[in-house]
Amino acid sequence: MKKYFAASGLILMSFQLNERAVFEAYTQRIPGTEVTFDMTPIPAGTFLMGSNDPDFPDQNPVHEVKLDAFWMGVHEVTWDAFELFLDKHFEESMTEGGLGERVDGLTRPSLPYLDMTFGMGKEGKPAVGMTQYGALQYCHWLYLKTGIFYRIPTEAEWEYAARAGSKSRFFFGENDTLLSEYAWTNSNSQGSTQAVGLKKPNPWGLFDIYGNVQEWTIDGYEPDFYTRSGKENPFNPAEKLYPHVVRGGSFKTIDNEIGSAVRKISDPAWKRIDPQIPKSQWWFPEAPFIGLRIVRPLIPPSPEEIQAYYNQEPIADY
Repeated sequence: MKKYFAASGLILMSFQLNERAVFEAYTQRIPGTEVTFDMTPIPAGTFLMGSNDPDFPDQNPVHEVKLDAFWMGVHEVTWDAFELFLDKHFEESMTEGGLGERVDGLTRPSLPYLDMTFGMGKEGKPAVGMTQYGALQYCHWLYLKTGIFYRIPTEAEWEYAARAGSKSRFFFGENDTLLSEYAWTNSNSQGSTQAVGLKKPNPWGLFDIYGNVQEWTIDGYEPDFYTRSGKENPFNPAEKLYPHVVRGGSFKTIDNEIGSAVRKISDPAWKRIDPQIPKSQWWFPEAPFIGLRIVRPLIPPSPEEIQAYYNQEPIADY
């Protein structure tokens, strides 16, 4: 894992270079289907990560971070796309020409034993309840379908994209009175996820970067990580299953717990009612507020590093 995130000097794979040499926004169609999603370019740059707020010591200290360029999903991953990965038979029925051999052999989630929309519906709404491992394997499925390396963002990438050049609590300033113009939170969501893209985007074109659903990052959580974080493309590999960092807040989050620097964590209580032993590596049956936004690095790693990234073994959850 450390090797992958240090692999910034690799040559862009020829099939990707020929396909899209210009660093610009694009729409990705999932081959054989009518399902698409939009990606927007996030330029390389340096920013100040975290905050010096004494009330939130895990955001201290503010520190300079330098990141390579990447694309990020304009929206959170929706059920339209995630359900194709979730259910092989559904994908087969929706895919012209059937499934390729590589996709057909992919390990997929166990079908959930309860309604993972929690009664909130699916149309245009973000997929919820998947574990970080489930999010990782969704990215693997996308790679097998498209030939393009999609992955979970690092914590630093997420904050950099959310800030969009700002240094304030929100990308629009310090005052949360404007938050309802950009986000679905506890104060305006009516207790449910909402269709993506209904609020205003941030300056880099990202919708729902605050609120709607919390978003996975790939990093493990340590409250003091910023005191020793590296400057270039920092990443904190997880040595254990809990906790991982999630970002952005959700439809259940109160407004004063949302901001570009706010760090939240995964919690084993999200699986409290899971009857399986060991507990499911795919689902959090009590987390209707956790989802995913994907990224694609401008300069991808080698094929060997890609396979190492996707083929990480899940950690058993007892």
